[in-house]
Amino acid sequence: MIDQDTVLDRFARAVEDGHGALTDLDQHSGDGDFGDNLRAGVRHAVRSAEQGPRRGFAALGEVFLDEVGGTSGPLLGLLFTEIARALGTAGSSGDGLAALASGTRAGLTAIQRVGEAEEGDRTLVDALAPAVTALGRDGYAAAATAAREGAERTAGLTARHGRASYLGERAKGAQDPGAVGIALLFWVIAGVAEPDATLPSPLPGAA
Repeated sequence: MIDQDTVLDRFARAVEDGHGALTDLDQHSGDGDFGDNLRAGVRHAVRSAEQGPRRGFAALGEVFLDEVGGTSGPLLGLLFTEIARALGTAGSSGDGLAALASGTRAGLTAIQRVGEAEEGDRTLVDALAPAVTALGRDGYAAAATAAREGAERTAGLTARHGRASYLGERAKGAQDPGAVGIALLFWVIAGVAEPDATLPSPLPGAA
């Protein structure tokens, strides 16, 4: 079973490091507040986890559902909540990979039910859907790679949901920030679950 507290701490650091890049991406096609919202939500979740009783993904889910604004906040909250539920049901001695795969699949279903986005619409689903498939079939590192590649593909897509959809073709040329945020999450999870794996950061311009 992956250590959820470690995932939360590393995700928080990754979001801090990527704040500028995520903000730049959202300024290209949205309100420019995605980096701020993601960073604020993760910071709040870290404080909440330190105070208890919710930890890890449960803390993330509660904060993003209740406290984080923007289009992506509640959607990410659904994903985090479903992951927390699946990992909690599996217990500390359960199969962490199978539980995470189940939770991410449920999260994807919930996001698509609420947001009605499909692959190709230039949203976070373009990173999440391939990651979910790869996670259940090939494991953590494969899921991180699939998420990163899915996020990269969004640079060439025309947005059909969210604020970027108002820009049409002008939104092309930069990755969707929500998709990059998802790729960042799976990159962190893979690094915790498979510390010997060497995976490039999904942040544009990262070494």
